[in-house]
Amino acid sequence: MFETTSADDVLRLARSDTTWLSTGWRGGRSRADAAYTISVPEGWHCDDLDEYVTERLAAAGFDPGTVPDSPVLLTGVDLAHLRGARCGPVEAYVTAGVSNPAELPMDPAGGSLPTGELVAGTVNVVVGTTRELAPGALANLVAVAAEAKAATLLDAVGVPGTTSDAVVVATDPDGDPAEFSGSATPVGAAARACVRDAIAASLAARYAETDPPSGVEDAPYGVSTDVRAEVFQP
Repeated sequence: MFETTSADDVLRLARSDTTWLSTGWRGGRSRADAAYTISVPEGWHCDDLDEYVTERLAAAGFDPGTVPDSPVLLTGVDLAHLRGARCGPVEAYVTAGVSNPAELPMDPAGGSLPTGELVAGTVNVVVGTTRELAPGALANLVAVAAEAKAATLLDAVGVPGTTSDAVVVATDPDGDPAEFSGSATPVGAAARACVRDAIAASLAARYAETDPPSGVEDAPYGVSTDVRAEVFQP
């Protein structure tokens, strides 16, 4: 489905004239021939992402001028731990690490909202299908992938995600049309299976020689959403 090329900690997922929808940096809907995942070093901080991404793509041998609409994901996970999975009309690629877990307690004590800062994603998911998804089905595929990610991480490490996860989904404009992508559809069910299995494999690779953090207290970074919302009846 995708043609993969990797150099200097940059992965290119190529498929010509593909429609993408990204929740990551420079996200939204686009039409491009590839998406990129860039692994950043530990302690990385950047004030100019455009310049940084341009330099990294050029150093890896990719022409930055040809990818203005390409989704780009930044990850704190070494690309040696990236894993992919295929099922039916779907293919997924995942980098998974949990150094910055994001807990969501169901009975929070109360707290304040975070100020927020740019952090390289540690669970990044790219899901592509050979089907031509309707606009709503493409958007829904983001939710399907995120749900599968959360279920897998809850089972593996007890948190639904990290502070900087991102999802990119892709559809083939020339594929067989599909109006829906929910979990009862071939696309949705295949996406759930691919995301689950690719995350499990990436975590196993990332933590082959050490245990993953068991929660925020055990992790170098991370947050617990303890703030309470005001509930009302419209």
